[in-house]
Amino acid sequence: MIRFQQVAKRFNKTEVLKGIDLEIQPGNRVALVGSNGAGKTTLIRCLLGEYNCDGRVSVDGLDARGQRQLVLKRVGFVPQLPPPLKMPVGQLISFSASVCDADPQRMEAVAHRLGLELAQLRHRPFVKLSGGQKQKILISIALGRDADILIMDEPAANLDPEARRIFFQLLAEKPEHTVMLISSHRLDEVASLVNRVVEMDQGRIVLDDQVEDAVDLESRLLCRIGLTREAPAFVKAVTEWGFHRCGDDLHWEGLVAGPDRLRFLGVLSRYAGLLKTIHMQQEQAEETVSV
Repeated sequence: MIRFQQVAKRFNKTEVLKGIDLEIQPGNRVALVGSNGAGKTTLIRCLLGEYNCDGRVSVDGLDARGQRQLVLKRVGFVPQLPPPLKMPVGQLISFSASVCDADPQRMEAVAHRLGLELAQLRHRPFVKLSGGQKQKILISIALGRDADILIMDEPAANLDPEARRIFFQLLAEKPEHTVMLISSHRLDEVASLVNRVVEMDQGRIVLDDQVEDAVDLESRLLCRIGLTREAPAFVKAVTEWGFHRCGDDLHWEGLVAGPDRLRFLGVLSRYAGLLKTIHMQQEQAEETVSV
């Protein structure tokens, strides 16, 4: 169990966390949401033992700050901002695996599934990679080891749709008791990944609610779209999601990962004036939207 007890944190005169009380049980997949500056990242940093704070943060009775090394051995962490590491990619993976007694080949296997060609990147400094490549490396290090706590701060922000689908599959493969704490400033980005939503505002928890019908992380939806007319901007947008023309220029078809359905519908909403029909069909259950 992760427990925050009256946790408060101040930077100079600014009180960022104001008496946080929160318990997270094994198997909880928690969306930690709120606007920028709500205190989400500071709360995560307290859990990782990076900050001194008032109150107590513990993991199964271990003090997050005082027994940080023991706590971090159980944690896989994906930060929002990649660190500016000059270390070559291959060395970074080897070092990360040695710190947590993991097999670097498992991390490399995750990277390969996410679409990285490590043979081409192994000797490149991490800091020289693109944003998407950095994110995939950090996810590979976090998920390519035995961690029963996953802490992820905007984990899929820089991933393309196919990499996001693989990322969801990797999360689904984790044991049921794994705790996932996923931070985002937008609930629609992470709602389908979780079974609980905790919202923060100005350093306080303002909502703590269960999600009754979490989406199957491995599900996929076959999506068919009919247009009233063609538009280059729409073509570019859906092509990035792996869609292809179906029959003529006004019909498109592709697969969308189940947890990404809200994100994809958000993309389509930009082109509402072009849409004639949208049909989404899951492998077993069917979901249809018509406009």
